Amino acid sequence: MAVRFASPLIAATAATVLVLPSAAQAPQSVTTDGGTIDRAEVERFFNQPGYSPYAGRSFPTRPLWGEIHLHTSWSPDAIAAGTRVGPDEALQYAKGAEITSSTGQKVKLSRPYDFMMVADHSDALGVMSGVLEGDPSLLADPKLKEWHDGMNAGGEKASAVVMEMITLQSQGKLPKAVTDPNVQFDMWHNMTEIVESHNEPGRFTALIGYEWTSNYGGGNNLHRNVVYRDGKTKADQVRPLTTFDTEIPNELWDWMSMYEEKTGGRVLAVPHNGNLSNGLMFATETPDGKPIDAKWAEERARWEPLYEVTQSKGTSEQHPKLAPADEFANFEIWDKYNLAGVPKKPGEIEYEYARQALKRGLKLEPELGTNPFKFGLLGSTDDHTGVSSAEENNFFGKFPASEPSPERSTGNAFDFDGNTVKDWQLGASGLTAVWAPENTRASIWDAMKRKEVYGTTGSRIFVRFFGGWDFEKDDAERRDPGTVGYGKGVPMGGDLPPAPEGSGAPTFLVAALKDPISGNLDRIQIVKGWVDANGEMQEKIYDVVWAGDRKPGEDGKVPLVGSTVDVEKATWTNTIGAPELITVWQDPDFDPSLRAFYYARVLEIPTPRWTAFDAAYFKDAKFDADTPMTVTERAYTSPIWYTPQG
Repeated sequence: MAVRFASPLIAATAATVLVLPSAAQAPQSVTTDGGTIDRAEVERFFNQPGYSPYAGRSFPTRPLWGEIHLHTSWSPDAIAAGTRVGPDEALQYAKGAEITSSTGQKVKLSRPYDFMMVADHSDALGVMSGVLEGDPSLLADPKLKEWHDGMNAGGEKASAVVMEMITLQSQGKLPKAVTDPNVQFDMWHNMTEIVESHNEPGRFTALIGYEWTSNYGGGNNLHRNVVYRDGKTKADQVRPLTTFDTEIPNELWDWMSMYEEKTGGRVLAVPHNGNLSNGLMFATETPDGKPIDAKWAEERARWEPLYEVTQSKGTSEQHPKLAPADEFANFEIWDKYNLAGVPKKPGEIEYEYARQALKRGLKLEPELGTNPFKFGLLGSTDDHTGVSSAEENNFFGKFPASEPSPERSTGNAFDFDGNTVKDWQLGASGLTAVWAPENTRASIWDAMKRKEVYGTTGSRIFVRFFGGWDFEKDDAERRDPGTVGYGKGVPMGGDLPPAPEGSGAPTFLVAALKDPISGNLDRIQIVKGWVDANGEMQEKIYDVVWAGDRKPGEDGKVPLVGSTVDVEKATWTNTIGAPELITVWQDPDFDPSLRAFYYARVLEIPTPRWTAFDAAYFKDAKFDADTPMTVTERAYTSPIWYTPQG
């Protein structure tokens, strides 16, 4: 049977596909009734060895969604505040089950996660559950008896227990029974057993990990989440580090090195909440006042490849005072105190935000030989309820006291010795998207290590970001940005290869697809940071593709997209914005002699904030006049770096 085609090339190609021999026997050319065609030309035409464009494909094809920073009743501050959801229930919830919250409310995710890490504090892991339940050996300590009474009383008395616990921890004065390493190690073995029971390779990944909760110097947040590539067998061999052992980050790195040498396993650490560190998170001195050196830079770059850019206690991409030209920097900002209520001093915010750190890393690299702040970006909730809730219409707060109720409209999420943070200032944020080819511990961890991840403020925006030297406009017309992206460049988290001879500026392929149940997309921006010839840190934000027919103004900025939010009803319409955006962009200000990084920021159209959903549901809720009722959800990709050659 003969099949005819209008194009001789298509005819030859199609016929070849029908008769193509196996790879082991493949000739260098194939003769068809349309003539002789070279096999390599066939493969180039289809961009794969055979007809199926998916056969043999090994790169990640979809992001895996989840988080690595959820606390349960096994965290001492959480259980003291009334959390009764444990790690087992928390992981069931992440897999899509409906559970009962600590305030007796039914709760379920809109869509299950692909992975989850319960990150309970290693300090006093699980011990406070014994205090709550009245373990006689623990209540022999008068302070623990007092805490037992306060936790069971609930309300303000339970909140007072939490604040006292944080204060005593920062002072190194916690009751001895709470700091017993043998008790902690036993509880760790129980925790890994629970996590292991939920791990289902290929379907759901339960990562093993914990939070090391340094509050160095009295409430300065230097917290890190330690993420294991390993299962229970290796994780159980070494007791997790606590701040009873040390509060110095580089001593955590020493512990990580020891763990890997002893077990043959792999771990990485993810810092978070730089905005509550009072200038210590990205300082150029160690917390104990020593100048950072080459060894310190190498170790930080090795052990901490990622940074948590957004969570419930604020987003720390960039501060508006540090980037006044960035009209989208003022997003869910917490910038007044550290965790002990100590006010910030002038200049401290300079060392607390991700974009500043990324720029400072470029500046430090020539001096130290390593960029210590070469990290990717992700998001997690840091919720202490056992309920991971990054959805605006499904937000269950930070602690049980801030779970849904009319009272949380005027309640205090934190009270730092009279310095309060309101419940409405909590953000329903964030989530992590991992570009991993398999839903397994190893694959997800490896993607984190190579920084092929991104963070969102809660919605599941699909984002691709690649950098290279020869992306072309037509590449944005393809429906498979992954194929052309990996074929021509490096993904988010990577380094641009050396520029080919005669090449110009780097090019970037960026694509975004909306979350099906969230808002349309407003725009994609590329954020560039660099160090100029005078050694000064610089940044610039480029609107590279946007919805509608808006035109940039004289200042070069694309006008705001507008809003369709009906605050009273907590609804919106997707009559503005776009369901997807894709483009190829070339840096118009490129200087090949200067170090630089680039990351993509994707913005949705405005949608109702969780406070608007509260106001619509709890008719008698009274919010402060300055309570925001809309939110512009967004995604932050990990950067791509450029380093001059020679």
